[in-house]
Amino acid sequence: MLADGPRRQHHPLLTDARTAALSLVHTLNDQGFRVVALAYRFLEDPPDHAAYTAADECGLVLLGFLSFFDPPKESAALALQKLRRLNVNVKILTGDNEAVTSYICKQVGMPAERIILGPDIEKMNDDQLAAIANDNDIFARLAPAHKKRIIQALQHNGHVTGFMGDGINDAPALKTADIGISVDSAVDVAKESSDIILLENSLLVLEQGVAEGRSVFGNIVKYVKMAASSNFGNMFSVVGASAFLPFLPMLPIQVITNNLLYDFSQTTIPTDKVDEDWLVKPRKWTITELMRFILFVGPISSLFDYITFFILWYAFHAGNNPALFHTGWFIESLFTQTLIIHVIRTNRIPFIQSRPSRQLMASSTTIVFLGAWLTVSPLAPTLGFTPLPLLFWGFLAIILLSYVLLTQLVKRWLIRN
Repeated sequence: MLADGPRRQHHPLLTDARTAALSLVHTLNDQGFRVVALAYRFLEDPPDHAAYTAADECGLVLLGFLSFFDPPKESAALALQKLRRLNVNVKILTGDNEAVTSYICKQVGMPAERIILGPDIEKMNDDQLAAIANDNDIFARLAPAHKKRIIQALQHNGHVTGFMGDGINDAPALKTADIGISVDSAVDVAKESSDIILLENSLLVLEQGVAEGRSVFGNIVKYVKMAASSNFGNMFSVVGASAFLPFLPMLPIQVITNNLLYDFSQTTIPTDKVDEDWLVKPRKWTITELMRFILFVGPISSLFDYITFFILWYAFHAGNNPALFHTGWFIESLFTQTLIIHVIRTNRIPFIQSRPSRQLMASSTTIVFLGAWLTVSPLAPTLGFTPLPLLFWGFLAIILLSYVLLTQLVKRWLIRN
């Protein structure tokens, strides 16, 4: 039945009236409005059962429609553009019908030529859904279980998934996703199911969060590569030197001082810049790649350590002067380790194509000068140091330049392969 006019005269909902009502609904949907039909029925006698059921919802009188418009955030279109530049694939999972979904997608600049519907997903097995989820970005008329299945399908395909939602129906997907994201105005169950709650009324924080996360991850990888390759090379140097030296290649207190200074030089790595080509692509922690880097780059430092040993032994006769040998290797080791930070920190040419942060540059320079000063400072006798001949510093400059060039070549070869 259809209610008409202030006196609410009832007319049968015949074909013409039904067509007109559906046309109004479709028109509103095409304009982005959600529509809910409002209908009623007077019951002269209460039902025999204690609660109303679907059987009581018949013979209703259509009073009209309630329309709701939930426009996308002003920052949505720009946020999607920025996320695409970071190679983050955005998918729409919504319970709205395809007309409303298509309108919203057009407003934010997402193509909506093909929309996968919830009833279609019901007919798919997990393998079929995994293929569909990879190749399509818009899903509409979804139930909560559909959203959860799509998230699981993407995870099955090897994707790291983030899901953003604020309603009760979003809770299962928020819980299933690798990262659940909600807003402070969301319902309680959505916030409780989320890992992150946005406090700012802007979607641009998503792009900023992704970029910052990749930057932090990039600096972590830098540190691990530096520390692991350096320690791996030092191990070979100590083993090799111990095989032919009649004394320790470096005193314990000198080893501790060297490591302490080197560690201080790396404390500013979190402030370092990350190359843009690193940010625009998702990265994974791959232990195989890390091992390859250590195995190829680590021994390079040992090679130049052995060259230093040879120069100290034969050019400066340090076999008869252990303090000179200790001091020479301490300086060469500290300088090469500190300098190599700047080679490993970027896939580009250091200092020319990629410059470090001011903090990292300052800490590296400070540590190098501090290490050199210790060899002639009042602490030198306590630490077992002796002043180095001027000629040694000339040899050291050649060693440092050769070390940087060879490491850069090996690094580029590893990147290409």
